[in-house]
Amino acid sequence: MSTETDQLDPERTSTTAGTGPTPRPGPARFAVLLAVFVCSACGLVYELALVALGSYLIGNSVGQASVVLSLMVFAMGVGALLAKPLQRWAATAFVTVELVLALLGGLSVLGLYAAFAWLSLYTPMLVATSLTLGVLIGAEIPLLMVLLQRIRRQEAGSAVADMFAADYVGALVGGLAFPFLLLPLLGQIKGALVVGMLNAAAGLGLVLTVYRRELGRRPVALLTVCSLLVGLALGGAFAWSDRFETTARQALYDDPVVFAERTEYQEVVLTRSRSLSGNTDTRLYLNGDLQFSSVDEHRYHEALVHPAMVGDHTNVLILGGGDGLALREVLRYPDVDEVTLVELDPTVLRLGSEDPRLTTLNHHAFDDPRVHTVSADAFSWLRDNRRRFDVVLVDMPDPDSTETAKLYSTEFYSLVRRTLDERGRVNVQAGSPYFATEAYWCIEASMRDAGLATVPYSRSIPSFGPWGFHLGTAGETAPSLRLPRRSPPLRTLDGPSLRAAGVFPPDRDRLAAVEPSTLMHPRIIEYERGAWRNY
Repeated sequence: MSTETDQLDPERTSTTAGTGPTPRPGPARFAVLLAVFVCSACGLVYELALVALGSYLIGNSVGQASVVLSLMVFAMGVGALLAKPLQRWAATAFVTVELVLALLGGLSVLGLYAAFAWLSLYTPMLVATSLTLGVLIGAEIPLLMVLLQRIRRQEAGSAVADMFAADYVGALVGGLAFPFLLLPLLGQIKGALVVGMLNAAAGLGLVLTVYRRELGRRPVALLTVCSLLVGLALGGAFAWSDRFETTARQALYDDPVVFAERTEYQEVVLTRSRSLSGNTDTRLYLNGDLQFSSVDEHRYHEALVHPAMVGDHTNVLILGGGDGLALREVLRYPDVDEVTLVELDPTVLRLGSEDPRLTTLNHHAFDDPRVHTVSADAFSWLRDNRRRFDVVLVDMPDPDSTETAKLYSTEFYSLVRRTLDERGRVNVQAGSPYFATEAYWCIEASMRDAGLATVPYSRSIPSFGPWGFHLGTAGETAPSLRLPRRSPPLRTLDGPSLRAAGVFPPDRDRLAAVEPSTLMHPRIIEYERGAWRNY
């Protein structure tokens, strides 16, 4: 008479099954729970990799996390239901699911990057990938539960407790390994490929160690061959990944890429081209967003720096601006005694101070003994700072993510106001008042909410289009829009053009309905998200 388990699992009664002693329950259960642990860690890495890739390529990390996690959790429920008919062949089905998951999960980052670089289909591919991986991850637990119960029957509550304990510990390890181990050592593409190989090995290892005799030689041989093919595919992709990433990155930029590095904070890319007339154009991109073009960067940096230098400017603070171009303009004033530059990413600082393409542009500004650089988060640095400055220049990346949105909040500008001397001036780059109108005026509303009196103005920067700034003071009276009396010679900015820059057409003038952005309600992201960028 066959047992209940035999009736439920034809794999144990198949005529092709091998004969031999049943594995001891202790080691066999440990092997199954180890498989749960590894598969859970791999599954969470796939989720985090999709979130991180979207944050790098698209921005808005909260939105990316919400889309990926919600779709995958939903699909996991669907996968659990779809796995019910497969429970009769639990071991074979589990290895098959793991091999497909290893292949698709391992290649997911590479495929999505390709869709972004060449096909402009990133969002549809992200949705499809999230749903597919979610279905496969959801199918794992029911199949593993059957395999666990086949070894030794338990009460449902005890079996679930054992299973989820291993599952949650695996999630912990995967969640910590992704940002602190895989990303720093391997990067996103290679990290996902290595996890895919581990995923395939976990599935095959369970069958070879626990269920090999039950499945028989032919099924085990077939699954082994399939595992080797998956491993070869992932290994080949690993070997080719550097060339792929270089080619895909170049597809995103019109000009030749001469420097590229994915740092702990962002992707830093430098391009350089030469026109038929022999002129060169060096461009810096952070996470795909253009920071400057050497052809017209002087228009931007003259407009940012010199209106703020009216009055005392002995001590100057620059937040951002690690390329050294704003610093170059500040150092043109001989009565500046000290400049403190706070830049988050050490790689950008290294480029600005060492790369010949940038040091030529910034006139070796970082070599000036008056300059003191700090690698730190500007928000945190301002909280700890107790010094006062005559001039504060805020030259930050655009607020298209939660990480940068805090740098355009009322709380941030309150810290800036506290840092300003009584008669000091602050100037903030604020995006385009024409293509991101609500975001531009939201910045002014946030500055005013922090107690700064402001005056808006914009300048035409051919690489960007019309670009805006907000000049502010800690007093109740808005600052005058003018240049210092002893301003150094400027290439394109003069008094009349600066006064004209403060005039806006009626449809782009101050928007009274725009509310300030705060840490708890970052409206700046909402305004920025729909803005068209003329890059």
